[in-house]
Amino acid sequence: EEPYLNSRENKPRVAILREQGVNGQTEMAAGFTQAGFEAVDVHMSDLLSGRINLRDFDGLVACGGFSYGDYIRTGMLSSKSPVMNEIEKHARQGSKVLGICNGFQILCERKMLPGTLRKNKNLTFICDIVRIRNVKTNKLYVLPMAHGEGNYYHSNPSEVNVAYRYVYDVNGSVENIAGIYNDEGNVLGIMPHPERAFKGYHHSEDGTEIVKQFMEK
Repeated sequence: EEPYLNSRENKPRVAILREQGVNGQTEMAAGFTQAGFEAVDVHMSDLLSGRINLRDFDGLVACGGFSYGDYIRTGMLSSKSPVMNEIEKHARQGSKVLGICNGFQILCERKMLPGTLRKNKNLTFICDIVRIRNVKTNKLYVLPMAHGEGNYYHSNPSEVNVAYRYVYDVNGSVENIAGIYNDEGNVLGIMPHPERAFKGYHHSEDGTEIVKQFMEK
């Protein structure tokens, strides 16, 4: 087993969802462990075979990476996976679902979140440290970002339940949107990486607070 995964402790359980092309599952599990959760490695084949059931978890997390090589569009093939029916069902029942970077793209492709993620305005992959602002509390957070298609678009952004905005325009996202909720607030998609900001040697430890705020709200 990989470090931090399948720790089996008496804490809120979070499924760290994994499939072809996902590459952020270990750091995601480490970040959730740091935040006080039990992180469990869940491959899509575990769900298809029935070895693991999503009802045993307090939250579901779709990680960053390049699922299925991002063929056709980022997140599109993953959004068509049969297990997404079960994930969507749990979200409708109120379960917490968090999508980070590629996970955000998947949730938008699945229409679990509104809008779409397009190529960055400068058509390059951006790997940088950015500041984002919590729309409700106005608090600033420092997080890493790494994506080529994080340019969020919605034809009517006033209809979007915005969670976070970039402090400045980093990729062309409409109204500097960095993360959004669904209307009910139990599904969150965010492009910057909170799971890469939780140790003293990271640029910040702000990711822990972002994860806990969402999972405990």
